[in-house]
Amino acid sequence: MARPSSVFVCQACGTTSPKWLGRCPDCRTWGSLIEEKRPGDDGGRASPSRAPAPVTAVPEDFSRRTPSGFSELDRVLGGGAVPGSVILLGGDPGIGKSTLLLQVLANMAAAGSRVLYVTAEESLRQIRLRAQRVNAGIEDLMVLSETDFGSVAATVSEFSPDAVVLDSVQALYHPDIGSSPGTISQVREIAARAVGLAKEREITTWLVGHVTKEGAIAGPRTLEHMVDTVLYFEGDSSHAYRIVRSVKNRYGSTNELAFLEMTGEGLVQVADPAGLFLPTAGHPSPGSVTVMGLEGSRPLLVEVQALVAQTPFPNPRRTVSGSELSRVLLILAVLDKRARIRTGAMDVFVNVAGGLRLTEPAADLGIALSIVSSILDLAVAPGTALCGEIGLSGEIRPVPRLEGRLKEALRLGLKRALVPAPGKGKLPVIPDMEIIPVETIEDAVKILFP
Repeated sequence: MARPSSVFVCQACGTTSPKWLGRCPDCRTWGSLIEEKRPGDDGGRASPSRAPAPVTAVPEDFSRRTPSGFSELDRVLGGGAVPGSVILLGGDPGIGKSTLLLQVLANMAAAGSRVLYVTAEESLRQIRLRAQRVNAGIEDLMVLSETDFGSVAATVSEFSPDAVVLDSVQALYHPDIGSSPGTISQVREIAARAVGLAKEREITTWLVGHVTKEGAIAGPRTLEHMVDTVLYFEGDSSHAYRIVRSVKNRYGSTNELAFLEMTGEGLVQVADPAGLFLPTAGHPSPGSVTVMGLEGSRPLLVEVQALVAQTPFPNPRRTVSGSELSRVLLILAVLDKRARIRTGAMDVFVNVAGGLRLTEPAADLGIALSIVSSILDLAVAPGTALCGEIGLSGEIRPVPRLEGRLKEALRLGLKRALVPAPGKGKLPVIPDMEIIPVETIEDAVKILFP
C-alpha cells in the first residue's frame, strides 16, 4: 500500500492523522489540524554508529562557561553559557528579546568570541538601527538575514561561531518539510537540527520563541524538552523593568531571577532590585502593605495593594494582578470564616506593584492584611513587613529562609515584622528589629488594627 504524501498535524499538541478532523482526538482543540506534506523517505539507511566511551573519559566542560556581559543573566544561567548548550528564550511581542540577545552577542564579541546573529523576521537595516541605539555596533558582531534553515546551517558550519542567535524559531523554515513556517512540524524540525548542530560543533545557541496569549511558548511542549535551558522574559509594557525567569536549566538552578531595566540605550542591569518594589516614601495609605518575598535565593520586598469597595451589582468582582486568583479567593474565604471579615457584597482588587508576580504562599499574610486594611480604611504602620502562609483553618504557617527575609527588610529600613510563630523552634534574632510572631490570621488582624 502506497504511503500517503501528506498528513494532518494538530498545531496545538502535534498529533498526526491520515485525514482531516474538525477536532483533535488528543487535545480536543477545534480546527487545529493542518495538512502538511511528508518529508522524503531516506530508505531506512542507518547512520554510522559511534563507539561507547567510559563516563570517566568524558571531559569536564561544566567549568568552562562564557559570560554574557550581564551578571544578572549569568546568575540565571548558572554562571554563564555552556558551549554546546541550546537556550530557548520566550516572551511577549515587543518585550525586548531581540534587544537583549543583540546586546549579549555584542558583549561576547567584545570579549573575543566569534558570534553570529541570524534574523528571520527583520532586515539587516533594522538590526543595524537597533545596534546603534543600544551601543552594540561593533565590527565583530556578524549578522545574517535568512529564513531558510538549510542556508543558515551551511553558514554556521562555514563560519564556526562560538555563539549564534536564531531569531526566531517560528519564522525559520526547512525546505524538506512541506508546511509553512511556524507550524508544528517546522518548529520541531528546526529545533532538532539546531540542537544537533550545537552539540556537534560546541556552539552556544540561543533560540527566540514566540509566546501565545496563554503565556506559553508557541508550539508543542516537546520544543522545551529538546533544549537545555528555557528562559521566560517577563515584564509589563507599562513598566521599564524586565525579569528573566528560568523554568528549565540542565546546567544550573531554576530558582534564580534576573532583573533588567529597559532604557533608551537598551537593557541595563538593576544593581539593587530589592528596593524597587517598595511603597513610595510618604504618608501610608490604607490597603498597602510590604511583603517579604523570596525569588529564588534572593529576598525581595514587594508592595501589595488591595482595594475593597461596595458594589451595586449582584456579582462582586475579583480582580487580581501579580498573584493567583485562586489563592486570593481562598484567602477571602478564610477571612470570612475565621476572622469574620465579610467581603461577599464587595468588589476586591489585588495588585502587586511594579509588575512583579508573587507565586509563593508566603505572600498570603500580606494579601490578607492588605484587604483588611482597605476594608477598615486604616493604614498599616510605616516600617512594617509581613510574611506567612495561611492555612484553611486560619493558622499562619512557617516560611523558608525567614532570617534572610528579615535581614533584607532591616537593610531597607523596615524595623517591624509580623512573621509566623516558630512552633517548637526559635525565632531568629535580628538586632534593632521588632519581630512579632502570630499564630492565626485573627491574631494578625488584632495586632495591626487593635
